Order: sequence, then C-alpha cells, then structure tokens
Amino acid sequence: MNRRVVVTGIGALTPIGNSFKSYQEGLLEGKSGSALITKFDPELFKTRFACELKNFDVGDFLDRKVHRRLDPFSQYALVSAEEAFQHSGLDIDSLDQSRAGVIWGSGIGGFETIENDIEEAASFTAPRYSPFLIPKLIADIAAGHISIKYGFRGPNYATVSACASSTNAIISAVDTIRLNRADIMITGGSEAAVTKAGIGGFSSMKALSSRNEDPTTASRPFDAERDGFVLGEGSGALILEEYEHAKKRGATIYAEVVGVGMTADAHHITAPHPDGLGASQVMENALNDAGMNPDEIDYINVHGTSTPLGDIAESKAIKSVFGDHAYNLNISSTKSMTGHLLGAAGAIEAIAGIVAINTGAVPPTINHFTDDPSIDSKLNFTFNNAQERKINAIISNTFGFGGHNASVIMKRMD
Repeated sequence: MNRRVVVTGIGALTPIGNSFKSYQEGLLEGKSGSALITKFDPELFKTRFACELKNFDVGDFLDRKVHRRLDPFSQYALVSAEEAFQHSGLDIDSLDQSRAGVIWGSGIGGFETIENDIEEAASFTAPRYSPFLIPKLIADIAAGHISIKYGFRGPNYATVSACASSTNAIISAVDTIRLNRADIMITGGSEAAVTKAGIGGFSSMKALSSRNEDPTTASRPFDAERDGFVLGEGSGALILEEYEHAKKRGATIYAEVVGVGMTADAHHITAPHPDGLGASQVMENALNDAGMNPDEIDYINVHGTSTPLGDIAESKAIKSVFGDHAYNLNISSTKSMTGHLLGAAGAIEAIAGIVAINTGAVPPTINHFTDDPSIDSKLNFTFNNAQERKINAIISNTFGFGGHNASVIMKRMD
C-alpha cells in the first residue's frame, strides 16, 4: 500500500499577492494582477501588459551576494520555498536531511539571463559571456539552490513540461514519498518570462491577449470575447510530507494529495485536442489513482487560459468525465486573476484548490461578460465572485505546449 502524502507548508509569490496570505486574499477578492508592463518599455510590442509581481524587492528576502548570481526564476523559487518551509513549522535541526528532497518545475528557466547576456555579447566585437550565464539559466538550478539552502540530500531534480511543469513536479514529489524514497519534499515551480523575448515570442504566436486598452479585464476565460492569455510571473511552493511523519511532529495538515494523473494529447505542439481527449484521460487517471468516483469531486481549478480553443476543449473534457455531476461542480480559472505563470501555474493553482478546501470559498473566474455559445453555460464557472461551499475534494488541471497534461487531486483531512 502506498504511503499517504499531505501538504504541511505553503508559499506563494504571485501577481496578486507576495505571500500565501496575500495571495489567498487576492483570490477570494477577485483581484486582477494585469497591468501595463513596467520591466521594459513595451510601446513597440503588440501586447503591452502582463501580470507582473507588484512591490517586490528581492533584496528584502535574499542577500545581494546571493541574488545577483541568480536569475529571477531562481530568486522567486527561494523566496516561496522559504515561506513554505517556515509555514510548515519544520525544524531543520531535527530532520533527517538524507530523507528530504526537492523537485521543482520551470517551463523556461533563466529566460531573462539568456536574453540579457546575448544582447550584451552582441554589443562587443568579440563575444563576451558571463561565467554565471550557464548556472543562472539552466532549469534545474532552482531545485539545486533550494536543496543547498536546506541541506536536503534526498532526490533533487527539475521537471520541464511547459505549462504543466510544476504539476509534474508535484506528482514526482508525491511518488517519491509514496515509494519511500523520502519523507519530506519541497516542490512547486517558478517562472520569470515577462521579458522582451517572452512577450514578443508568445505574441508572435498569437497566444497573448492584445487588449491593451483594458489590461485588467484581458484575461477572460470562457468568455465569448477572449483573445488569448496574459503572461504572468512568480512562484508557488508546497511542503509535502508523509502522513505519519507529519502526524508525529504535530504538523498542521492543509490537504492530502490522493490522486495524480499524466497524459499526452499526441495531437499538436500548441493546440489542444479539439475533443479534449488528453484532458479527459488525465482527470480519469487521477480519479483512478485516488480510488474516487467523479461525484466525489466538488471543485476543479481548470487550466482555463483564456484561449479560443483551449477553453472549449477543457469544458468538453469535464462534461465527458463527470457526466451529469459536471453541473454540480464549481469550476474556476484563477488565471483570470494571476495571468498564466507557465511552468509555475500548476503550483499556484494547486494552492488555490487548497485555499478552497480550507476557507470554504471557491475562487472566482473574473472578467466574464458574455457567454460563449460553444461552451455549456449551465456549467458553474464561478463567474466574477467567489462562492461559499464546503469543499472536500478538488482537481487541479494543467496542460502544456507539446500536449503535456497533468492533474492532481487533493482532499480535506477530516
């Protein structure tokens, strides 16, 4: 029998809150994190807004000698991991650090570092590159830095599966504990892709909203006038712990991770399967892993990117898996508030599910104005306002370019 896995610590650094507490408040208030870009002059770009972090100074969290050698995605990882560690009440001196590990996700890694160093090198006659270029940009380095900080000598690596990266990290961390390879795992994901190349690249794919006249309402999942996602940045971290280990030390348990699923669309590099076949199968796999029936789920935090094709495919998948119970579900896309954090999306959205379990309130899908006739309007997408409801079990879905699908199921601990 697999060992049970529980969540005992949470950290969040998001466009609507720089801590778990402020993120939770932003979620339930229906706060939009979208605004005009401040990191660079976006005037010449088709999309000139994003969901940036607000009032965040890395110097408030990390020593200058440390953070100057880190790409922002690693900075964000260390900040949220530290909050999760403190939140968990773990005592580093009483831990068996050989039984603790880190699995961390990022879809892109050190994007800003790559962009800046290439621009700088191009300005010289002979190419000149920083000795920190490679260790700042590689996607596994955030996991490495976290393990070094806490002396965790257990399994340590990165997952890279585009927008599903941090959900895959969570799944791998769950499996590591289930298989008795560790008792404690720090997991989650971080992304820092609000750069000129990030905005320009996604915009050229026609993936981004271009609603420059009203950025706060640009991310509008399931709305008839949605025109693409809003790029976000930040990080989410979870402390996962074997249940008996957590119980023995008297830890507060925020949820139990009971089911995980992974599939591939095997259809297209960027577009979802039109009938949501991969999305259907991944939710079914997670339910089977949990040993649960569809009618035991109360809330789905959907991938819901606000893209024309993706939102339709996911709504079809929900109806396929849940049948009549689909109309009893609360469904919401918190990307309507945070934007799309790419490889960090799964982590902060799993945290949104934990918020629903522990507060009895489902975060809304904001910015809904017009029903889309292609999407069943009888489904409860929790439009515009949080809804009170006792939540016993949630699914969090994330789907990535390349056809990667990942889902996790979390339950209330009675």
